Amino acid sequence: MSEQVCRECHRIITGQTCPICGSSNLSSDWSGMVIIIDPERSEIAKKMDVRVADKYALKVR
Repeated sequence: MSEQVCRECHRIITGQTCPICGSSNLSSDWSGMVIIIDPERSEIAKKMDVRVADKYALKVR
């Protein structure tokens, strides 16, 4: 199964529903990836409003 991205929180997932926000509004058209390891201390996570460590897309179309 190919990776898709939640259009709401930009999390890269492989299922049909995002486990973080519960949205099923997904896209397979995305670019750029950032891996957040420690969202509490990450400046990038703060700018992206990420609170859970995981893989996120930078741009979702």
